[in-house]
Amino acid sequence: MISVNVETDAVDEIIRTEIARKLNELTHRHTFWDLKELCRQTNMSEPFIKEHFFYHPKFPKYKVGKKWLMPARETEEFLVQWLKEQKRH
Repeated sequence: MISVNVETDAVDEIIRTEIARKLNELTHRHTFWDLKELCRQTNMSEPFIKEHFFYHPKFPKYKVGKKWLMPARETEEFLVQWLKEQKRH
């Protein structure tokens, strides 16, 4: 039998570092993101986004017609802060 032990604090730190690095690398080619672009930029699924932060009162989103739009820079700032507030396991 193979056993694998993972140090969750180290994995969490790697994930946070990589997310921060990717967010810093982003060029702001788009002023606004729609939900599809938010999923692409964060590498998160729509159900995950909706379950974890989309309906957070501080999440910057605007409904224009039937489409949700998020200001790219404000959304990035929110996501970094949101991640820092997540419980570490």
